[in-house]
Amino acid sequence: MSPGPGPVESRLHDDVPIVDAESAAAAIAPDATVLTSGFGSVGYPKAIPLTLASSPRDLSLTLVASGKVGDKIDVELVGSGQVERRFSYQSSRVAREKTDTREIAFSDRNASSIGDEVQYGELVDPDVAVVEAVAVGEDWFIPSTSLGQVPAFVEAANTLFVELNRHQPLELQTLHDVYRPDAPPNRGPIPLSNPGERIGTAHVEFDSEKLAGVVETDMADSTYTFRDPTDDDLAIAANLGSFLRREMDRSPVFDDAIHLQFGVGSLGNALMGELKEMDFGDRDVVYFGELIQDGLFDMLDAGRLESASATSLALTDEGQQRLFDDVERYAEDVVLRPADISNHPSLINQFGVVGVNSAIEVDIYGNVNSTHVHGERMINGVGGSADYNRNALVTVCALPSTLNDGAVSRIVPQTFHVDHTEHDVDIFVTEQGVADVRGLSPVERADLIVECCAHPKYAPELRSYLDDVREREYHIPQDVERAAEWFE
Repeated sequence: MSPGPGPVESRLHDDVPIVDAESAAAAIAPDATVLTSGFGSVGYPKAIPLTLASSPRDLSLTLVASGKVGDKIDVELVGSGQVERRFSYQSSRVAREKTDTREIAFSDRNASSIGDEVQYGELVDPDVAVVEAVAVGEDWFIPSTSLGQVPAFVEAANTLFVELNRHQPLELQTLHDVYRPDAPPNRGPIPLSNPGERIGTAHVEFDSEKLAGVVETDMADSTYTFRDPTDDDLAIAANLGSFLRREMDRSPVFDDAIHLQFGVGSLGNALMGELKEMDFGDRDVVYFGELIQDGLFDMLDAGRLESASATSLALTDEGQQRLFDDVERYAEDVVLRPADISNHPSLINQFGVVGVNSAIEVDIYGNVNSTHVHGERMINGVGGSADYNRNALVTVCALPSTLNDGAVSRIVPQTFHVDHTEHDVDIFVTEQGVADVRGLSPVERADLIVECCAHPKYAPELRSYLDDVREREYHIPQDVERAAEWFE
């Protein structure tokens, strides 16, 4: 295998085989396991999935992606009935319905680990990888707007199809830092000393014999649409800002720099708006997470962010155009990495990250449900939140205290689906206040969460529940039947 290119000036190199989407789709077996690029709804293949969706053949595909992909996969292809099994994150309405009716067998995985699980753990038997790129050579390609687990997927698959998307600027190559960890058990430490550093290349390498064809496209990503921050979002952001100020004063870890991670969404943008106005003194503010959204560009443009490292660009149309118009300037401070680096437990720990993620609901003991309504109906996958909640120095769950204009409390007596246990989260923030539950016993945690985070409409009932169950002589007193009635 060649060492790959340096900076490239043209999109097609060497004698790569050009095929159309129909030929590529026809070459994929009806029961194939297909690994795709895509993370944060960007950087996913488009033409081949659309062709598979309209195929006259009766397909039963196993589909593996390392993060959220766009509508051409998780609406058109999944909705066509041609997918039998799906890994890992998904959040489209169609994918939810197919999962809840069990028309699709869905298995959720952590963003950091699915590459290893595919490559070494026999999670699936990979057949073909279908990825998007901005440039392709005989044994390399340059990814587009996300990386995810693409390097691991390409290495694991027997066959490779690359979609060369001319809609994405070639200058995206300046953002990428592709580094592959060694295989276990000889895996050494990742040689990254700070999030803004580059330790890899702009391209993904592959065995040239795997390349079955390159499909040329010119198609836009399914970018994000964020609502304007609500009053609750702004209050949560202000409460988080107050907590961070106290934390920086308290802990010597943050004397020189603070490393942050946020979950994607309108609340995340509100939190970054608050950070843009905060006084960090002489500290560097660094983002080490999985998704870069518009608010981080606001912080970069305001000179409030030292660097941003992630695996995907989860941007609005406006944010993506802002990037495309000035990629090389942003590349001075923005790095895109594979998800097994961006979400790596040792790096999250090494940088002392403050991880901030949201949830569907939280129970009074601090267990967090990020994925299922009433413990049974899927809303989305767990994504990378577990990577950060379990490995960050300080973990924060930030969410409004109610849903549907106050009709539903998001602080509940007991959650019947747990993605992040009481051991995973340190701080709970709602528009009502902040509960720092570090070092507290379960009942002490419950007292503080109800007092500081529950909405006044629901706090009395939660308090009554807690007062009643604490009469039991148990470490974590519960009344399962009464807790279930809460949902009715």
